[in-house]
Amino acid sequence: MEEEVELSAHNAIREYLVDAKSKSAIDFGCGTGLVGMNLLSDFNSILFLDTSQNMINQIKQKISDLNIQSAETLVFDFEKEDRMDIHVDYIFMTQVLLHIKDVELVLARLYDVLNEGGHLLIVDFDKNEDVVSDMVHNGFDQEKLAGIMSKMGYRDIQSKTFYTGSKIFMGQDASLFILDSQK
Repeated sequence: MEEEVELSAHNAIREYLVDAKSKSAIDFGCGTGLVGMNLLSDFNSILFLDTSQNMINQIKQKISDLNIQSAETLVFDFEKEDRMDIHVDYIFMTQVLLHIKDVELVLARLYDVLNEGGHLLIVDFDKNEDVVSDMVHNGFDQEKLAGIMSKMGYRDIQSKTFYTGSKIFMGQDASLFILDSQK
């Protein structure tokens, strides 16, 4: 079932890509790289970024096994580390924001990493009051998230719910949205 969600996520992201074959991207909070690996052919290069060395090791192995030249990896934590001297055209994150305690801090730092005109694409769960957890946010209200982001300078923000599934969010039925924004 998780693979079905991942497949839907990378297809949803692909809909928002414009002339991306010549552009660079970050798969932010990439995990094992399921989404980013499926988008490799859509970009000139992808940086797989995660806070977990274990996840990055798994992706390094995939990159090596498949002899992929257009991918790099980096262990980095935007909540703890401030500056990053990398700039890209696209940043995409799939079910990552719900794990981030200080959402506004991370969104502001990602804004700094984007090139002018670059896109931040967020795939995450719609707000779900049935989900109660100390570990994660219970999803996001698309309009509120867009409001927070527009105050930071993100523009041309658009979002939509694109997937609804049974028991996909901590045992609850839930829906996923995609949000596209530009610097």
